[in-house]
Amino acid sequence: MSDIRYETPKTADAAVALLAAATGPAKVLAGGTDMLVQMRAGVQKPGLLVDVKYIPEMTTVSNDNGAWRVGAAVACMKLVEDKAFALAWPGVIDGVNLIGSVQVRGRASVGGNVCNASPAADSVPAMIAAGAVAKISGPAGKREIPVEQIAAGPGKTSLAKGELITSFLLPKRAARSGDAYLRFTPRTEMDIAVVGVGINVTLDDQGVCTQARVALGAVAERALLVPEAAAALVGSKIDDAALDRLAAAASAAARPIDDKRGTKEFRIKIAGVLARRAAKIALDRAMGNN
Repeated sequence: MSDIRYETPKTADAAVALLAAATGPAKVLAGGTDMLVQMRAGVQKPGLLVDVKYIPEMTTVSNDNGAWRVGAAVACMKLVEDKAFALAWPGVIDGVNLIGSVQVRGRASVGGNVCNASPAADSVPAMIAAGAVAKISGPAGKREIPVEQIAAGPGKTSLAKGELITSFLLPKRAARSGDAYLRFTPRTEMDIAVVGVGINVTLDDQGVCTQARVALGAVAERALLVPEAAAALVGSKIDDAALDRLAAAASAAARPIDDKRGTKEFRIKIAGVLARRAAKIALDRAMGNN
């Protein structure tokens, strides 16, 4: 392995300056649970590693009047163990808690999971369903984009040279809201999603769904926001008829590949099955049942 320059900036602006000035391959290092493995395998060969764990805004979880700001380098276990955050966004925790083993989650970050741009990443559909928005710093200044716009394809993001995600904003939750994330894997843990589904719903005081977001993972080149599936729930009490419409819309949106973990046909079918199940959990949480 060739020499690698390793930097530990203390501010996002300093990190951006390093990344923007790099003349060769430059990578951000947060938890390193993807990057270091890829470097060992020779998939990534950076000349510069910018370690962002020393930047306070990237390692902090905060609540501002009900809206949550999660630093992009916050370790997954720090988020899982934040009881107030877990109470507000249990569906996001569903996804984060499935990233690797507990040892991996002690290092891995949501920002890394998003920027690794795996179509099967577990936190991403849950974050998309939550309506999370990424705050990005770069040479041209700061901007914000929804999480669903970050991945451009397997291993590729929409970030420009010198840009990095500093944090995610999850909006203040409306009353009677609930979210959930489910995945299918051949094994119960330490596996990669064959299909993942994140769902977030809000009910009125009559139990009618007034807002919904549905996201699918591992069924396309990137995680998908599926407005048609959300529309199947809005205006209903999330009854069997609505769940049937939801399942059909989720399956229709899936455009998976065949691989050793599942066929196209299987993934399309399971997308609908998991959507039904996740919606039921989100509904129970919105009604305060769990």
